[in-house]
Amino acid sequence: MKCMQRVFMTALVLLVAAGTIFAGGGSQSQSGSGKGLIGVVMPTRSEERWIKDGNAVKEGLEKLGYTVDLQYSDDDIPTQSRQIDDMITKGVKVLVIASIDGSALSNQLANAAAAKIPVISYDRLLMQSPHVDYYVSFDNYKVGGQMGDILITGLKLDQATVAAPVIVELFAGSPDDNNSVGFYQGAMDKLKPYFDKGVLKVPSGQIDRAVIGTLRWDAAEAQKRMENLLSAYYSGDVVLNGILSPYDPISLSCLEACKAVGYGSTPGKPLPVVGGQDCIVASCKSILAGEQYATVLKDTRSLGAATVTLVDTLMQGKTPTGLDTKSYNNGVKIVPSLLLDSVIVTKDNLKAAVIDTGYHTAVELGL
Repeated sequence: MKCMQRVFMTALVLLVAAGTIFAGGGSQSQSGSGKGLIGVVMPTRSEERWIKDGNAVKEGLEKLGYTVDLQYSDDDIPTQSRQIDDMITKGVKVLVIASIDGSALSNQLANAAAAKIPVISYDRLLMQSPHVDYYVSFDNYKVGGQMGDILITGLKLDQATVAAPVIVELFAGSPDDNNSVGFYQGAMDKLKPYFDKGVLKVPSGQIDRAVIGTLRWDAAEAQKRMENLLSAYYSGDVVLNGILSPYDPISLSCLEACKAVGYGSTPGKPLPVVGGQDCIVASCKSILAGEQYATVLKDTRSLGAATVTLVDTLMQGKTPTGLDTKSYNNGVKIVPSLLLDSVIVTKDNLKAAVIDTGYHTAVELGL
C-alpha cells in the first residue's frame, strides 16, 4: 500500500510540475493564443515508446490550438536532417527534436538559429552545437542509478560473498546517444562498490561503455552479442546470474538468447535477473510472467506535457523558469534542462505504477 501511495504521489507531482514549472508558475494557455506551426521530429516509429512520445506532444499542442508537423525519421540520419530543413523552410515557430545521432544535426541547428526558431532537445541531448535552447528529459543519471538498483535488489548483492560471487554481463545504449552516458555512469556508480569488493564479476571482462554499447539501441545486435558471450564464457559450471540492460527490447532479446541455451528450463540455470527501461508492453508482460525482473518507467505523458508547456511558454513570449542550468553540457554549452523523475517497476508494483495510472491498460497486458 505504501508503494502504491508513492507511485500515485509521484504521478501527481509530475502532472502538477508540468503545468507550473514554467513562466513563474503560470498555467498552459487554453485559448490557443499565439498559435502557430510547431515542428516535432521523432527518431523512429518502429519502437512503441517513440509513437507514444510523438502522440503525446502532438495532441497536447493541438489542444492548445497549435498546428503540429510531426515527422518520424525511421532511424535514418539523412531523413531526419531533411525533415528539419523542410520544417525550417515551412516557417515553424519552435522545433522539438528527438535526435537519432545527437551530433549529426549541426547545420540544421545553425539554420534554425539563423531563422530565430527556438530548439528544444527532446529526451536525447543534441550535442556539439551552441544552437540548442532547451533540453527536456528524465534525469538520465538517476535512471541509470535505478538500473543499478534493480540488479542490487534482484541479485541480493548485499548478501553476496567473495567465495560465491555474482556473475553478470553488461550492456549499454547507443554510443552516439548522450543519454547512454548518464545511464551507464549512474548504473556503474551504484555497482562499483560490489565490483571493488569482488562480490560482482564479469567473466568476459567487457565493462567499458565503448565496448558494451549497442549501436542504435538495436535489440538484434544485442542478442547476437549475448549469444557470443554465452558461447565464449559460459561453459561448464559458469552460470550467468544477471544482465545490466539499458532498454527493454535489449532486455527481452538477451533473455531470448539465454533461453536458447537452457536458462529458465534447466535445473541450476534460472533466467538471469534483467532490468530495463521504457516499460513497454512486451516487458510488462514478461515481468508479470516472472521473466524480466524489472524496468524503469519514464512516463511519456509527463514528458510530453512538460514539452507542451515549454513550447506554449515560448510562444507567449515568456521566459521559462525553474530549469536546471548546471547538469547538461552538450560539449559547447550548458543546456537549460527540465528533468523529470522515473519509477522502478517490478511485478509487485506493476499494477499500481502502470495499470492504475493508465500508462498501459489491463487489456493491453493480457489481464
